[in-house]
Amino acid sequence: MYVCICAAVPDCEVRSCIARGARTVEEVGDGCGAGTGCGSCHDRIDVLLAAAQGLEGLPISA
Repeated sequence: MYVCICAAVPDCEVRSCIARGARTVEEVGDGCGAGTGCGSCHDRIDVLLAAAQGLEGLPISA
């Protein structure tokens, strides 16, 4: 599924960018181009960022 239609960036590419260290919409844009056009995808990028950051804060179970 595309996250950013303007730059034709799929969700897997945005997730990869986040995994490489992007922590803001601007950093995602710098890394893969998503969110650098009209801006209508910023909310979707924010959701992916929040989900990734939420998972980082979870404790590792044994």
